[in-house]
Amino acid sequence: MAYKVLLINPNARDLESEMRMLEERGLQMVGATCFKEAYDLLVKDGTIHVILTELIIPVKKRSKETLSGAELFGRFLAVRYEVNIFLFTHETDCAQFNTGGLINGYFHKGEEDFDDIAAKVKAEVISSKDRAPFFETLVEYARMDKDAWHTPGHSSGDSVKNSEYAGDFFRFFGENLFQSDISVSVPMLDSLLEPKGVIKEAQELAARAFNSRYTFFTTNGTSTSNKVLIQTLLKPGDAILLDRNCHKSVHYGVIVAGAEPLYLMPSVNNTYGIFGPVPKQRIIQSMDAALKAGKRLKVLILTNCTYDGLIYDIKDIVEQAHARGIKVIVDEAWFGYANFHRAFYPSAMAAGADYSTQSTHKTMSAFSQASMIHVQDPEFEGIREFFQENFNMQASTSPQYPMIASLDAARRQMAMEGYALLQRTLELAAALKKSINALKKFRVLELEDLLSDEVRNDGIRLDPTKLTIDVSASGYSSKEIEHLLLTKHNIQIEKSTFNTITVLITIGSNYSKLNRLVLALANIQRMSGARRESESAKTLRDFKLSLSRIRFLPRYAFYAASESVPMRDAAGRVATAMVVPYPPGIPLLVPGQLITEDILNALMTYRDYGVEIHGAPDGLLKVMTPAEEERLAGQGREMTPLELV
Repeated sequence: MAYKVLLINPNARDLESEMRMLEERGLQMVGATCFKEAYDLLVKDGTIHVILTELIIPVKKRSKETLSGAELFGRFLAVRYEVNIFLFTHETDCAQFNTGGLINGYFHKGEEDFDDIAAKVKAEVISSKDRAPFFETLVEYARMDKDAWHTPGHSSGDSVKNSEYAGDFFRFFGENLFQSDISVSVPMLDSLLEPKGVIKEAQELAARAFNSRYTFFTTNGTSTSNKVLIQTLLKPGDAILLDRNCHKSVHYGVIVAGAEPLYLMPSVNNTYGIFGPVPKQRIIQSMDAALKAGKRLKVLILTNCTYDGLIYDIKDIVEQAHARGIKVIVDEAWFGYANFHRAFYPSAMAAGADYSTQSTHKTMSAFSQASMIHVQDPEFEGIREFFQENFNMQASTSPQYPMIASLDAARRQMAMEGYALLQRTLELAAALKKSINALKKFRVLELEDLLSDEVRNDGIRLDPTKLTIDVSASGYSSKEIEHLLLTKHNIQIEKSTFNTITVLITIGSNYSKLNRLVLALANIQRMSGARRESESAKTLRDFKLSLSRIRFLPRYAFYAASESVPMRDAAGRVATAMVVPYPPGIPLLVPGQLITEDILNALMTYRDYGVEIHGAPDGLLKVMTPAEEERLAGQGREMTPLELV
């Protein structure tokens, strides 16, 4: 048994005796006599998964100050949300316990039934965390080695394993992958589109782990998850408030839903070419302006944390939105682990958001495309059937079962060892930052470097596992450094801007990888000679990121008559397609947006710098024809920007 049980009893002699009795029954025990001791143990030891506690305990040794009931349990869960808490007390009046619904069970000390305690503690850990029902059932089915008279066509790999032309494909991926890549024709493995068995169980376990009421697995990334939620919550003519730097999937969802987007201008750091969070006051004022203007504002969607690791004061924003009757969706594609360590707390669900979408594959151990939708909305039951219809509209009827299994396994891992893994990740991040800052020509940017003035008082935090490194002093461009790291040192980074590179420290990082990166940067520094400033750094002085107004509803523009024009000739025209530099996948143009000289200059700078740009093939942009502009304007389709947006 890898996990530990923390027993809390203010009486040290009784504590020692109770621990001994439980250890004899197979539980691995640690003890504490007060809240501070227990708190310190929870912070330091990620293997603690169960707390057995009195109803009332002293804050410190020999202290008269105490903590009890819901306040006590809430303090524990704020440190480690995933722990199971049991009362172990002489108190008998349940009506007076005031547990806040936060505990998992109760044992009466007078009964001294340590066998019952051990059995129920073990059962609770297994039933709530330490199992992966879908993954385990998939393994069981694959080992049955049944003859397949159904899809997929490779028939458990039989079509390829002896093939002259595809045998290498089979040998590379291995027999287990083909045995587990099966069809929805297998009832034993449930259906993702209407789960009633092991997928339903796996999703319920995920909901417990991620602090939600419901969780749904998706197999086409957070992109699909965002579209499902937007189509569910918005009908044609409804309005959504969205940060303009959100992922392109959000914009596509708005097009499909026929909703009216009210775009929020993000903060912009022109020193490093980075879009930041939307200023909090701008969000609040825009909600009020939209409601005052009679907009049918139903939803606010934000990205938290940003691609560069900037974290909103999300709890306050959620409360502000709810006070105005607005639902909140949080795109947590880069922040799915937030619920498992207090350094990142609160997650969107813990902050009270109605919905969150997470790329489990980006920040945890699931396969690529494997993601989750989490639901906290108290009114969800009223729209659940409509949600399911939209889910089915976006999902494949032939999902890949190994991908679903990876979600189940990733959830179990985070529930059982997420805290310990993230604690180690934070230590690695601090060590890497210190080593890079010891170099002369590279520097890890601090929170103050990344923030623009307009959000400095918004309570923004920085995720320390996302390191943005200023490379301008090296004399190399970030693209040149990215190339050297890849080709000479066999290191692939996450992204680069004009004068920065970004590396992610994940639960899969280790000291070997860390030191290889530091040594590679030291080598690049040595090879840079007397270079002082890269040409790209000079370019950035005149590079400004800005956005323009939306002239027409994106749905109208998306389906409008259009033509392709050279980028240089597009100023003053209206875009009919999305134009997205990659990375980070944030659109500079969306359908219906006015194309300005500033945006064209930014696009051409990106292009000249070698950034991949989606939506501008051969330097051409799709724009609305003049006749179509005139027709839509004549129908009163032009959008008027809200004041303060």
